[in-house]
Amino acid sequence: MADKTIMLVCAAGMSTSLLVSKMQKAAVAQGLDADIFAVSASEADAHLAKKKIDVLMLGPQVKYMKKQFEDKVAGTDTKMDVINMQDYGMMNGEKVLKTALTLLGE
Repeated sequence: MADKTIMLVCAAGMSTSLLVSKMQKAAVAQGLDADIFAVSASEADAHLAKKKIDVLMLGPQVKYMKKQFEDKVAGTDTKMDVINMQDYGMMNGEKVLKTALTLLGE
């Protein structure tokens, strides 16, 4: 089992798949054991219910759902934020991973 579980949420779960692969490469380069995956907003609840998510990051296109997701993770240890639009647009997996780790206090 991975040390960290990072879930990216976007409209359809597809646009973040490239970002996920870049984040996974950055994690491997840093020697970090992380489960990083992307889902659509409609699939997120099922994943939150079945596994411990350390960090939930919303794609810029669904940032309007931030309050809904804050309510969903309230009372859990899950950290949450919206992915920086520039980092998302540039598919900068290293910076998005760094943001996720910063949310965890690392």
